[in-house]
Amino acid sequence: TIEDSEILKEDDNHWPEPDRVGRQELEVVCGKEHISFTTSKIGSLSDVQASKDPEGLRVFYYLVQDLKCFVFSLIGLHFRIKPV
Repeated sequence: TIEDSEILKEDDNHWPEPDRVGRQELEVVCGKEHISFTTSKIGSLSDVQASKDPEGLRVFYYLVQDLKCFVFSLIGLHFRIKPV
């Protein structure tokens, strides 16, 4: 998922700075690459469109959404399994 998203090609220099509303951080270690992203809370896709780097922030936004769904699915699966 990480490699398919191509997040490693992005740069957070033009993304909104974290503010009093909050912050989002993502740290990725993939092979020998280690990269960290930080931005303000993203409320909706319109926040992404209004940024200075909408394409890069869109990649980040969708990757975070995909990772959230994956983690919540794993948690749900864990609690649904009944031992025999």
